[in-house]
Order: sequence, then C-alpha cells, then structure tokens
Amino acid sequence: MGNSSLHIQPTLFDFSDSATGVAELFPSVWCALEDFTAPNAEVRHQALDRLIEIGAHRLSPLVAYVLATRLADHDIEIRFRVIQALGDVLSPQDASMEAPEPVRQHIKFYVSQMRRRNIYALLQVAEHKISAESSVAVLLNACSFAGNALIDIFTDRKTSLPIRRQAIIFVGRVGFLDAIPPLEKLADRLAARVNGQSTMPFAPPTETDDKSLLPAVQTALTLLKTP
Repeated sequence: MGNSSLHIQPTLFDFSDSATGVAELFPSVWCALEDFTAPNAEVRHQALDRLIEIGAHRLSPLVAYVLATRLADHDIEIRFRVIQALGDVLSPQDASMEAPEPVRQHIKFYVSQMRRRNIYALLQVAEHKISAESSVAVLLNACSFAGNALIDIFTDRKTSLPIRRQAIIFVGRVGFLDAIPPLEKLADRLAARVNGQSTMPFAPPTETDDKSLLPAVQTALTLLKTP
C-alpha cells in the first residue's frame, strides 16, 4: 500500500511539548479511555473521574473527542459531567487553563455536527441541572445546526413542555435570530389562547397546556430583538 492511501490520525498527546509531562500519563489515560467506553455506567463514571483528575481532556484531542461522543450518554449524570468538562475547555473561567487549539478544534468539530438527538439530550440536562446552563449554551453556540434543531423542538407539540421551554430559553440566550419568526407565530397563537381562556374561566388549563410557554417565548423575543 502506497503512502497516498495513508491518513493522518489525531494523536493522543502532543509529545512535542515536554513541559506538560504527557508521556508519563499515556498508560493511565489509555486505560481510563478504554473504561470510558464500557457498557457499565459506574465504570464510565470512574473512568471519567480519572480523565478529569489528570486533565486529559484539556491535553489530548483524542480524549476530548471521545468525551464529546458521550454528550448523549444514557446516564444523564455522565452527560452532565461531560457537558461541564467540554464547556469549560471551550470557555475556561481561568484564562491560564486554556486548552491547546487542537483540543478545542476536535471538540468544535464534533459539536458542529450535532443534530436534534444530541441537542435534545443537552436540553434534558439543562432541565435537570441548572448549573449546566452556561456549558450547554457554549456547546450550542459552537453548533451551526443548533438553531434549526431548537426551532424544530419548541414547535413540536409532541415534545414535552419542559424541553420545549428549554429550547425557547436557549434560542434567546445563544442568539439564534432565525428563531424570531417561529417564536412570533407561537407567541401569537399562545396569546390568543390565553385571551380565549380568560373569557371562559370555567375551562381550567391542563398540565399539558402549552400556554405556560408564553413567558419564555416573550423573554426570548425580547433578547433576540435587543440590539
């Protein structure tokens, strides 16, 4: 097989940077990475503990990419921890902790390809973990398809109200301007229903009534229309 058929693969670590001592981390990181793909959730949790403690997701493009593949993990706690870890890599609170550009690029590459399933999974975490909101926003902001997926979610009446509300909140928070027309249409429909309800007080709203989305819709529109 000629050299033309070979493909450049991402390295586990950048060994050119001897200051980080990454060569010494290789065996433990590799073992933890294998465990992170295990079927057992507890094994994955323990592996994630080790990877984060070492800081491997900040040093290795491969580790960061593998973590990103768990953004839709069946275990919502793992999903939450991965969201926080990757969000902090893309938008570190401490500038001195900024990850190498290859690491950031690998995360952005994976996140940029997210579609409804992954974005729905992020919204589920945001609904259950308030502390995840900032990191979820960072990841959604890195995905060019997020706006359309969020619109699809909040206009889908078959989707649960809490998730629809989260989708509305994030289109406003991240600033997806394409969401303005469908938000306005939804606002008009909900406002008409609210006005109709007020003329018929004998018809109480049900738990599945989407009129409760109106405040979130109005807030998102205000954010999107503010210069």
